[in-house]
Amino acid sequence: MSAGLEMLVDENRIASSEEVETFLYGQLSNRWGDFDRPILVASYRAADDLSRVAKLDALVEAQTLADESRVGSRRAGRSLLGVHVKLGTNYASEYQSMINRSMADGHNSIVQGLVWRGSGIAESVAEAMAAHTFCIGLVGAALRLGIIGHIDAQEIVNGAHTIIEEILSIPPADPRNISTFTPEQEIAVMRHETMSYRLFVN
Repeated sequence: MSAGLEMLVDENRIASSEEVETFLYGQLSNRWGDFDRPILVASYRAADDLSRVAKLDALVEAQTLADESRVGSRRAGRSLLGVHVKLGTNYASEYQSMINRSMADGHNSIVQGLVWRGSGIAESVAEAMAAHTFCIGLVGAALRLGIIGHIDAQEIVNGAHTIIEEILSIPPADPRNISTFTPEQEIAVMRHETMSYRLFVN
């Protein structure tokens, strides 16, 4: 998944390591920090009430406007969940059953919070893991698209750590009040659906 980056590169709107860095830092602050992080934390804290987790899952489904983003998030979440079902992680098998019965969607941030709580990982560590994973995913997409090299990628990720620390120093928003405003990225994902050739799901 490239979160719209492939479309932006194809349209020559992002063509350098500096532009990848700007894109990543914007997504980290205005998408992950404002939306994915509060959802992950809420899922983590609600793990003992899977019906509550499913309601949070439905909220992610409703607020993710681009179809490719919804599909990609569900695919990543269900894949992670499947691994933890095999590992016997707490909550994983029961939540997979709910997904199979169309009682839940299995979005990535939801599953991260749930299975990392079930694995005994501290909430603060789970947040940091999710933020790092988010950055690695976008930087990895930029690498595969050939617009940055490995040294550039490492420098961008290192710079992101400062932003992650700033985000994590503030309590996450209440899920009832969350929103995300990344119009360029969302439009790019929607336009990505019409590409005749592509490497990524979104």
